[in-house]
Amino acid sequence: MPVAGMDIGSLSTEVVILDQEHKHIIAAVILPTGASSKTAINRAMEEALRQSGLSFAQLERIVATGYGRVSVPFIHEKVTEITCHGRGAYHLDPSVRTVIDIGGQDSKVICLNAQGKVVDFLMNEKCAAGTGRFLEVMCQALEVDLNDFSRLAAQTNKTVPISSMCTVFAESEVVSLIAEGYPREQIIRGIIASIVERTELMANRIGIVGKVMMTGGVAKNRAVVEALQEKLGVKIIVPQEPQVVGALGAALLAAEM
Repeated sequence: MPVAGMDIGSLSTEVVILDQEHKHIIAAVILPTGASSKTAINRAMEEALRQSGLSFAQLERIVATGYGRVSVPFIHEKVTEITCHGRGAYHLDPSVRTVIDIGGQDSKVICLNAQGKVVDFLMNEKCAAGTGRFLEVMCQALEVDLNDFSRLAAQTNKTVPISSMCTVFAESEVVSLIAEGYPREQIIRGIIASIVERTELMANRIGIVGKVMMTGGVAKNRAVVEALQEKLGVKIIVPQEPQVVGALGAALLAAEM
C-alpha cells in the first residue's frame, strides 16, 4: 500500500508518495506555500496523486512535518522536522552522521547514530538570517534571480562583508552598498559568507561528526555549499533533490508505522 509524507514549510510545501513495502518513491512534488498553507497542502497532494495515478483513498497513512503540519486536516500523525530530515537523510545514505538543513525560516544541524536515530541537534528558529527567506530578501534587494546567485558569485574573488546578522538590517546594508557602487558579485559573496558564518557557528557548537549531508532548499545553491565545505573543512553531500528530504522522512515514518 502507498503512504505519503508532507513537509509544509514557510516558503514551500513538499509531498512524497512512497511504496510502503519497497520504500520506492512513486511521486514527489514541490510547490510554493504562498499565503495559505491549507491551499498549498491541498494543491500539493492533488498533484502528487495525479503523478502517481492513485486516489486519496488508496493512501494507507499520511505523516506531516514542518511548521504548517498543524494545518493538515487529513493526516494520521505529526512528526518534528528534526526527526523527518534525519530519517530521510539516513535513508538516502546510511553512512551520513551529520545533517545540515537550511530551510525557509530556520536552520538546523542534526547528529545521527549508526542506526539513523537523532542523538543531538541544534536549531535556529528565532531569526531568518542565514535561511532561504534571507536569500530571497537579498535577491530582491539586489534585483537578481536566485538561480543566478552561484554564477554571479563565481565571477569575482572579492567579498564585501555584510556585518548585519538580522535580515531586515542586512537588507538595508545591501541597499546602501549598492548605492555606494559596490559590484553585485562582491555583495553576493558577502551574503554567502554571512550564511556560512551563521551555519558554522551552529556546526561548531554541536560538533561535526562523520559524513555530512545538506538538505533543504538552500542546498540547491552551489555557491553556498562550496563555501560551507571550505569553511568546515569537510565534503558535503547534496541529494539529487534536497528539498524533499523532510517529506521523504515523513513518508518513511508513515511506512514504518
